[in-house]
Amino acid sequence: MASHALRLRPLLFSGAARPSPTARVAGRRGRALAVVRCSSAAQVLKIKSIPTKPVEGQKTGTSGLRKKVKVFQQENYLANWIQALFNSLPLEDYVGGTLVLGGDGRYFNKEAAQIIIKIAAGNGVGKILVGRNGLLSTPAVSAVIRKREANGGFIMSASHNPGGPDNDWGIKFNYSSGQPAPETITDQIYGNTLSISEIKTSDIPDVDLSSLGVVSYGDFTIEVIDPVLDYLELMENVYDFQLIKDLLSRPDFRFVFDAMHAVTGAYAEPIFVEKLGADPECILNGVPLEDFGHGHPDPNLTYAKELVFTMFGSRAPDFGAASDGDGDRNMILGRRFFVTPSDSVAIIAANAQAAIPYFQSGPKGLARSMPTSGALDRVADKLNVPFFEVPTGWKFFGNLMDAGKLSLCGEESFGTGSDHIREKDGIWAVLAWLSILAHRNKDKKVGERLVSVEDVAREHWATYGRNFFSRYDYEECESDSANKMMEHLRDLITKSKAGEKYGNYTLQFADDFSYTDPVDGSTVSKQGLRFVFSDESRIIFRLSGTGSAGATIRVYIEQFESDASKHDLDAQTALKPLIDLALSISKLKDFTGRDNPTVIT
Repeated sequence: MASHALRLRPLLFSGAARPSPTARVAGRRGRALAVVRCSSAAQVLKIKSIPTKPVEGQKTGTSGLRKKVKVFQQENYLANWIQALFNSLPLEDYVGGTLVLGGDGRYFNKEAAQIIIKIAAGNGVGKILVGRNGLLSTPAVSAVIRKREANGGFIMSASHNPGGPDNDWGIKFNYSSGQPAPETITDQIYGNTLSISEIKTSDIPDVDLSSLGVVSYGDFTIEVIDPVLDYLELMENVYDFQLIKDLLSRPDFRFVFDAMHAVTGAYAEPIFVEKLGADPECILNGVPLEDFGHGHPDPNLTYAKELVFTMFGSRAPDFGAASDGDGDRNMILGRRFFVTPSDSVAIIAANAQAAIPYFQSGPKGLARSMPTSGALDRVADKLNVPFFEVPTGWKFFGNLMDAGKLSLCGEESFGTGSDHIREKDGIWAVLAWLSILAHRNKDKKVGERLVSVEDVAREHWATYGRNFFSRYDYEECESDSANKMMEHLRDLITKSKAGEKYGNYTLQFADDFSYTDPVDGSTVSKQGLRFVFSDESRIIFRLSGTGSAGATIRVYIEQFESDASKHDLDAQTALKPLIDLALSISKLKDFTGRDNPTVIT
């Protein structure tokens, strides 16, 4: 199928090219035969067909299918989607092959894992690699897929959304490159959910996911793996761990990491404490819980309250960070100083070659999502490397990475990453910042003033200028009202002309962002409504695809400032005229009845 061609290119992992498609198929057959030989006494695998019928509401959003737990608990709801996925893939992509399975530890993951394992066996999958206790962070799933040359993997997560029996659950599928499935495939999955009539499953008992080991049923094998080891090995190949360890061992440097009772709690101690020598007390909320400790595992200034209180307190540590439910997002804080995600990716890119061994030859290219500020654009220009602006959704970076065009990228929604995997990566971003601070302070003696997070950011602004940036989130709006607001804005855009005055701003252009992939030529449209002004200011409106109920309206406001004397302004103060303009032209309060956003970033 032409839509799968992007998956079959040679890929890179730890500097080595992956085998050709032919060699990979042969290798899978060899592994399958080996399993049969060593499992001759295994129980017989019994396949059965369960009649089913379509259910409504199974179209995926920006990153998978997300609904309330109670929706997924309906009869065959999850099973229908999993079977529809297998019905959408060529047989050679999974029969006799290997798939990875893991998630963020949220409520319903344990039951869902058993359903997925049984349906995978029923559809002829040769092997499932599943994280112990069903745990694997989203970046770790991508890393395991790539290292072990798996056909793909399932990620059980609703990302940064709350967990628990009354909250959210989600599922998505990643391909053999480790990247989320493109829309061509998710559209096929949705189409198949509308016509599904049977579920192929297997009559095997539930698998004990609490202990490492292998169990086989005929030609089908389940291997419970350590969720950390493959990912940790990759991080050691990307970063200079001794350099970071030297920083964390200093008596004059303090670090704190908030796992928010989410999946990175399983990674924090092995990486930060055991490998890098950080004080065990540096980890906050380090035990993964099914309901994230009744919290909202979104690493921002609103929901990461404990970390924000610590970092803005009188005895604040030097560096603080948090990650989200499934471990792919991050928040970076200095002492009483917040680094916006847009600035964070730009600063990492500007310092990567000097501070991170993986980038010692410099980045091949840089990219950001369209709503992310233009700070990264300026770094790409100075480094004289290719730059790409893509729609929101990490899958759009994957093609560029596989084609060797992209090394570093980010989204304003607290996602940052590189081509070491095909997902954004929270702990990777934390290690990147620790590497930058370690590099900047490697010659500092104890007692000398250390280069701080704030110092690094201000030096960056002095060099590149500052892109003031803020995002207003209006969560769980009534969907019809949100859509009517967007249609009002689209109508305004069709009538707009360059040179028109919007208050004190002069319109350069307004459009509904569309994107043509420079690798495979695929196109997507209606990716965000943009009002771009002659002074490089921007107002952007989007409906988010990551919620499970209602609609989330996101409003992005950006203004560039080259005058260093104005870089100390609070972002909300600097952006107030644009914020007022955004609320005025959108008539957001009139359409939604909302006086204030749920979250301001």
